[in-house]
Amino acid sequence: MNRAWPANEALTVHCHCPLTRNHEANPCLQCPARHWTICHALPPDELALLESFKSGDRVCGPHIDIYQQGEELDELYTVVEGWLYLAKLLEDGRRQITQIALPGDFIGYQANLARPMDHSARTLTDVRLCVFPRDKFLDFIRAHPELAIRLTWMIANYGELGRDRLLSVGRQTAFERVAHFLLELFYRVRLRDPEPLGSSIKMPLTQEHIGDALGLTSVHVNRMLRELREKNLVNVADQTLTIINPDGLAEIAGFDEDMMDRLLGDPDEYECGAKQAT
Repeated sequence: MNRAWPANEALTVHCHCPLTRNHEANPCLQCPARHWTICHALPPDELALLESFKSGDRVCGPHIDIYQQGEELDELYTVVEGWLYLAKLLEDGRRQITQIALPGDFIGYQANLARPMDHSARTLTDVRLCVFPRDKFLDFIRAHPELAIRLTWMIANYGELGRDRLLSVGRQTAFERVAHFLLELFYRVRLRDPEPLGSSIKMPLTQEHIGDALGLTSVHVNRMLRELREKNLVNVADQTLTIINPDGLAEIAGFDEDMMDRLLGDPDEYECGAKQAT
């Protein structure tokens, strides 16, 4: 059963963004997010196989439901550009945001691909998605085991981030939670961008989004952001996150930067380790 979004969330129809095909030469090789995607496991000379396998691309605006909890889905997606969030919904529309999806992330995948979706995905910004046929995906990765290795890394990555978030929500104070969430997001964006970004990133999240990711009300988030600003640690304004004192923020958040490097470092390091282990 599809469940309704919160009443104060901007409502839109379900995703009807048309599929398109990129007719440029070697479009997968030019993908700006390729280094972080499942597709990076394929060598350049095999990308033509991937291009023929994929269904196409979807370009969607903000506040679009890519898929909804309870929906039977026939697609899988790599995020090429833009931000989305994944969420679980209760019957009355209350939600828990479980992941902020960024370029390179693989979404729509779950343990049983034949079952209806157990979560929802909604865009936060303009988004470009690389679309794969769901019913043929497992056959494709069986034929290309290097994709399975990359998918294992990505699932392990999401699992570690999820456990870290659960620990933060379950055991940290509201102030510590907000500090940890903002610093984690900052590093995720910084590590995926090839250009130096300084101390600021664009962050298209409302206080309600942050609250629904951390189990807090938007009023409580507002107070925590104000306290972080008054302590000269962070400033959030005009959809921009500025980290003023990263060391001070990390100390408050109990943030292990070495762990974040392991989680979000170069995926090739994981694959090299896996090959050495075998």
